[in-house]
Amino acid sequence: MSQSHQQPALSKCPGCAEPPAAGDLFCGVCGYDLSAVPARPGDRPTMAITVPPAASGSEAVRWPAAAETDSSDVPAPVHRPSDLPGTDSGGRPLAEQEQQREQAQEPGAAAGQGAPVGPGPEPVGGPEASAVPVRHDDRAVPGGAEHSGDFALAAPDPRTAEHAAAAAAPAAGGKVCVACRSGRVDPDGYCENCGHAQPRERDHMEQELGSVAAVSDRGLRHHRNEDSFAVSSTALPDGSPAVVAIVCDGVSSASRPDEASAAAANAANESLLESLPRGTHPQQAMHEAIVAASEAVNALAQEPAGAMEHDAHRHQNAPACTLVGAVMAGELLIVGWVGDSRVYWVPEDRSRPTARLTEDDSWAAQMVAAGLMNEAEAYADERAHAITGWLGADAYELEPHTAAFKPDRPGLVVVCTDGLWNYAESAEEMAAAVPADAQEHPLRGAQVLVGHALDGGGHDNVTVALLPFAVRPQGAGSACETV
Repeated sequence: MSQSHQQPALSKCPGCAEPPAAGDLFCGVCGYDLSAVPARPGDRPTMAITVPPAASGSEAVRWPAAAETDSSDVPAPVHRPSDLPGTDSGGRPLAEQEQQREQAQEPGAAAGQGAPVGPGPEPVGGPEASAVPVRHDDRAVPGGAEHSGDFALAAPDPRTAEHAAAAAAPAAGGKVCVACRSGRVDPDGYCENCGHAQPRERDHMEQELGSVAAVSDRGLRHHRNEDSFAVSSTALPDGSPAVVAIVCDGVSSASRPDEASAAAANAANESLLESLPRGTHPQQAMHEAIVAASEAVNALAQEPAGAMEHDAHRHQNAPACTLVGAVMAGELLIVGWVGDSRVYWVPEDRSRPTARLTEDDSWAAQMVAAGLMNEAEAYADERAHAITGWLGADAYELEPHTAAFKPDRPGLVVVCTDGLWNYAESAEEMAAAVPADAQEHPLRGAQVLVGHALDGGGHDNVTVALLPFAVRPQGAGSACETV
């Protein structure tokens, strides 16, 4: 059954201390709610505390009387356990133990150095077991000079200043691992600390030079970047500027395609920088640059066999690559190519027509040129990307293609490998992929185009160079001459 608790009678009001009348629920003076006063707690049993009798033969311990405080601000002294006679569990007097603590806490005293270690509980297994230390710390050697009480680590502690300095300043010419940020990278490209494979320098490259910018990326499927590029600028004899962009794509079925593309891009760029300031016509300079690039790639096949032992395809095909380039000199836009890398023209006014300025050296392009297939059918065939022209010692015949254009309006020149145009094949699709501000920010535009290819699947290496072409509207149609 339920039980009701009767409110206890109050002798005075908790609010004003006036005695309330019998049966009042509220104080007649201040209106205090007398029912809100908590009930008196019930009785609880009192447990007797049994004091153990003093051991036979020993006197009762008497605690020293505490000193009385006076009117000064100095606090009364505190009694410590060492003020009483007795020993600890190891048999040492308490006073001696307290003195050791005070010595260890003195300013300037090194922790663990010079402080005697008293006898503790005997290890399990007896004295013989303690002869062979089982703790893996620096206390294995009692009294050692470097006794600190910390466990010794198998590897350097990265928190220490010495290790941090070593990580921040690697050996001259060495590289720090991008994964653990502390290990040194060996010549094979692996971290000596964690074994992480390091990204190659060519996996992602970016360069911006004035009004020209280029970006190259390994892509999502290839184990290395076989593309390469070169961008530069020079001056013509009349002092007007000339801007150069070269993009090369290594042929994957050949040996050392990455070396071939790098050699071709560098050779073509150097040739243009040498001939343009001499007054060579830009179109003739482009032709000579392609020939120089071809000779540089051919030279790779003439190297000793030992230089190609690392390549599994060295016995099949000589190093080979494609090349496409663009030169802006005065009012002219010169393009040159061998292979299936391309150049697109994207006008600043997107309402104007766009154009592809190169023709592929490929099986699909030959089928379209011969009238055997339309472009959609040809590029849907599995043989579409089989190239019919390239730079290399085993090329059938070198046929450099060059073309000169005179744009009548400002626009953007897109120089790229098939790793990009596979995801924006037509001129209209390429113009749609180019960001609206690429004319003012070519590097950002190149990054966006590379991202467009990666978002589409990134099945191939991706390289693109952007050259903004700024001219005053002339009203005349663009002149074009193709060789």
